[in-house]
Amino acid sequence: MLFHNKTEITHAETTVQARAKINLTLDVTGRRDDGYHTVKMVMQSVTLHDEIKVVVTHGEKKPRGILLSCNLPYLPLDERNLAYRAAELFYETTGTLLETCEIHIEKRIPIAAGLAGGSTDAAAVLRALSALHATGLTDDELCAMGLKLGADVPYCLRGGTMLAEGIGEELTALPPMPHCWVVLCKPPFGVSTKEVYTEIDAIELKNRPDTAGMIRALEQTDYAGVTKRLCNVMEAVTASKRRQISEIKSFLVENGADGALMSGSGPTVYGLFSDEGRAKTAAKMLSRRFADTFLTETV
Repeated sequence: MLFHNKTEITHAETTVQARAKINLTLDVTGRRDDGYHTVKMVMQSVTLHDEIKVVVTHGEKKPRGILLSCNLPYLPLDERNLAYRAAELFYETTGTLLETCEIHIEKRIPIAAGLAGGSTDAAAVLRALSALHATGLTDDELCAMGLKLGADVPYCLRGGTMLAEGIGEELTALPPMPHCWVVLCKPPFGVSTKEVYTEIDAIELKNRPDTAGMIRALEQTDYAGVTKRLCNVMEAVTASKRRQISEIKSFLVENGADGALMSGSGPTVYGLFSDEGRAKTAAKMLSRRFADTFLTETV
């Protein structure tokens, strides 16, 4: 964090890593009266991340409000962007004086991918602004704020290995997942989470995660137990319409992945590798066909 004084104009800035997440399990357990679905899922952070730089300026003659920029020219830079809304919510909730708040997103996580890219950016903005303004907000207070932006934001504020219940906001820390390499591959299309939930409501879910077994595997540092229990009920819905999801999953397993699964509502598929060399080879081969292919690792 840097502070500069120049003719009574002060700047404070910080840069935060906004990490992507994958789902080790994802089960839809019901639907509330307000339309939100209840879930039970185990989530895991990976090292793939966006970089969020936040600069707060005080003392300018003409304060400029919230200014958002991004390395991707097609992303919205106003209220349609969750990071912008996070800044708005922070200032409204805390009553902190807003003069000029500049946010730059260096986007690396693919969008509409099932990796919580928007949610993790919003979480990073909340954490950065809380630090820059020395609010003293606790993690619980930041998570309560983040929940107003989206169900994944509280998890993104905490990260690591977590059990998420309710609509995703009831978080229980789990033992860290055994370290492994992760190959992420997003085919060239997006998926509407809302549409996936609508389709799930219309079908009977037959293959459901063994969440309790996944938690036991994590408690026992049982990597093989983790990989054999990967399960996401949304995969059946999304993969039924897009054959590339199944193709990528099969490719990963055939090329050394210890387990593979679609993350979130998709369409990103990931493979877990205990062998870095195999992971690098699989990522290199997939990248020839799919531009959004990443070699990362659990954290």
